[in-house]
Amino acid sequence: MTIEIDVALRRDTFSLEVAFTAGAGLTALFGRSGSGKTTVIDLIAGLAQPQRGRIVVDGTVLLDTARGVRVPVHRRRIGCVFQEARLLPHLSVRQNLRFGRLFSRGGGGPSLDAVAELLGIGALLERRPAGLSGGERQRVAIGRALLARPRLLLMDEPLSALDEARKREILPYVERLRDEAGLPIVYVSHSVAEVARLASTVVVLEGGRVAGQGPVDAVLRRADLIPDGAEVGSVLAMTVEGHDEGVGLTLLAGPGEGRDLRLTVPLLSLPVGRRLNLRLPARDVLLATEAPRGLSARNILPGRVAALREEGAACLVEVACGQAILLARLTRASARDLGLAEGSPVHAIVKSVALDAGLAPGGRIEI
Repeated sequence: MTIEIDVALRRDTFSLEVAFTAGAGLTALFGRSGSGKTTVIDLIAGLAQPQRGRIVVDGTVLLDTARGVRVPVHRRRIGCVFQEARLLPHLSVRQNLRFGRLFSRGGGGPSLDAVAELLGIGALLERRPAGLSGGERQRVAIGRALLARPRLLLMDEPLSALDEARKREILPYVERLRDEAGLPIVYVSHSVAEVARLASTVVVLEGGRVAGQGPVDAVLRRADLIPDGAEVGSVLAMTVEGHDEGVGLTLLAGPGEGRDLRLTVPLLSLPVGRRLNLRLPARDVLLATEAPRGLSARNILPGRVAALREEGAACLVEVACGQAILLARLTRASARDLGLAEGSPVHAIVKSVALDAGLAPGGRIEI
């Protein structure tokens, strides 16, 4: 499954020229407000028309202005989930879900019961939208979109109207949708936390242009692509390897088949074998040129300096620990005093793990 986007649009003083290719999984359109993220979503859905463009989803051409191809909205088989759930208030949850089925072409696709189980809304089917929480309404909206049997799902900042508790409620269902539905997702967000937790690929927009794109771990290590005020860091694809409930700890392993990186974190309520994206802000990683002793930190990881980047008085150091790349932020003076250079052996000390993914209240787990 591939998605090919190459569009150009001029609207008043705003000019957009965006081209990218994405594969299976979740592709995040990331950037500041006003960068063009929602405009791209509207163009893919057919809710707006570019002056020039080509859009291809899984080999089907939806738009090709050079050839005069413009597939109308109702024939694109694209599901959309917006900031607001937009449910029909006079219908029950079951009836809202069936409304989505009316737009399914050719039959087939998941059953209503299967979608309800996937999204954890089976107990809500006879209720009306007014009696649902914000997170529950969004899950119903996602279910309605899935029952239309789309070839692509567009999600335009679906969590932005929710408080932190409701975001933590719905994020696991978006992860499950990404992993189990077999449906490519284009997801709009300006939240580093959401992107780190959910995305496989990230396309960063700035002023209507693509400022950068690539795998989530590579993009979120680049300070020039992160909005002001957000901390750069590493995103590690980890797997829950085991729990020690006696001392309240969970062991995470990965990335890579060799699972040569292991981190111990406070106990997580996740099953063994569950995969997750773990975000480590650069400010929470210390470096030592010798293996430290007598520390309370449980995560001391040997590695080598892969790259150094100076940014004002700071120095961002990429450390290769097996197949994983950790990012540490030091002062330039500290980097100089440690004699750091590419290839230098170091030990990364993870003093805390910021689970921006929301696996812990407040988004932070101290180690």
